Amino acid sequence: MQPLNNDQINRLKKQASVCSVILAVVLIIIKSIGVICSGSLSVLSSMVDSMGDLVASLITFIAVRFSAKPANSSHRYGFGKAEALSALVQSAFIGGSGVFIIYDGINRMLNPHPQIKSQSAIIIMIISLFLTIALIAFQKYVAKKTGSRAIKADSAHYSVDVITNISIILTLIAISIFHINWFDTVVAFLVASYLLWSSYHLVLDSLTMIMDKELGEDIREKIKKIVLSCEHIEGIHDLRTRDLGSSYIFEFHLELDGNLSLNKAHQYTDNVEAELLKTYPGAQIIIHQDPAGLRENRLDYEIDGHCNIKNK
Repeated sequence: MQPLNNDQINRLKKQASVCSVILAVVLIIIKSIGVICSGSLSVLSSMVDSMGDLVASLITFIAVRFSAKPANSSHRYGFGKAEALSALVQSAFIGGSGVFIIYDGINRMLNPHPQIKSQSAIIIMIISLFLTIALIAFQKYVAKKTGSRAIKADSAHYSVDVITNISIILTLIAISIFHINWFDTVVAFLVASYLLWSSYHLVLDSLTMIMDKELGEDIREKIKKIVLSCEHIEGIHDLRTRDLGSSYIFEFHLELDGNLSLNKAHQYTDNVEAELLKTYPGAQIIIHQDPAGLRENRLDYEIDGHCNIKNK
């Protein structure tokens, strides 16, 4: 089977993202009907979660398109961090949803509602479950064909929704059999706790990107290994990395033979850059060339707490 071209890949990714938005709208509608018919707080919590899915999908769709804009004279690093800003907005909405569910749950405990009509809610949640599973199957197909990280992440999010839906269905069945309405509130609290937990980690991930936290040590070590495996390279120091949202950026000093001509040094540096791009395609790489053995102040020394060595 021949690999897909760019147009086919973009078309599949667009179809998957549109399907995600459409499903979120459908789930909100049918779960709203379920809430009205059953009065179940756990179904309400699931409906609020679906509203969060819709907002997240729309915000991400807009942010991804904006972050894909090429760099210009005023934004020379591009617009990749728009995704981190959108994630902060999403986290506020998700966290607010969790607080609303907890508030409504406490209110129901203080002022009990009439008997929950669990049968209609069970039917609604089963329909929601099968629709979500169908979307996940399509997303996994698209992710496999295109290698899209965004589609993979969206698929993982909906996979968690499957677990939530199953737990709510089991809860409603238990209510139908044993008539313990308070169990509905307990499950809703668990769903709300999950929303707050997700919001917290989404904020941390977003701030990590915005504050330019270094990439993982595994990536840093891999960069050093690739660089040092190239011919004529005698060392690397002052490596700095960060996530721009749509790509990585690597900055480092490359140690070369000080007697090389500028043309040769440039050629060896290009070879290093080409090797790094094989592993990290699309990365922005900034390399400063140093004569090997040069005694100078270094960022590595400052971070490690060592005394700087002044060049003489």
